[in-house]
Amino acid sequence: MAKYLLLKHYRGAPASLNDVPMDQWTPEEVSAHARYMSDFAERLEASGEFVDSQALSAEGAFVRHDGEGRPPVTDGPFAETKDLIAGWMVIDVETYERALEVAGELSAAPGAGGKPVQEWLEVRPFLTPCVTVTD
Repeated sequence: MAKYLLLKHYRGAPASLNDVPMDQWTPEEVSAHARYMSDFAERLEASGEFVDSQALSAEGAFVRHDGEGRPPVTDGPFAETKDLIAGWMVIDVETYERALEVAGELSAAPGAGGKPVQEWLEVRPFLTPCVTVTD
C-alpha cells in the first residue's frame, strides 16, 4: 500500500469544467457537495483506502524562524496556500493507477447546478523512507 495526497485547489490548476466558485453556490449545492464528499470518504473507509480528509479555512499566514524574538509573519505578497489549497484527502491504495482512479471519482463531486465540478486534483505520493543497505 502507498499513501497519496489528493489536493483540492482554489486556483493555480487548470479551470474545472464547472468553474463557478463555491461562494456563489446555493446552500443546497454546498450541502450536496459536502454529502458527496462524506459518502465518498465512507466508501473509501469501507475498502480500507481512506486515511484522512480536511477542508481548509481561507485564513492563514506564513511564519518563519528569524533568530531570537517574535518570528516574522506575513500575508504576502506571494501566493499563499490559503489562496491555493481548498482541502485534501489522504488515501492508502495498492497502486498509482488506483490513486488516479480515486482522484477521478473525487473530481466528480457536484457543484453549481448539481453538475460535477470536474476539478483538477493534484495527486502526490508520500515520500517513503530510503532503505539503507549494509553488508
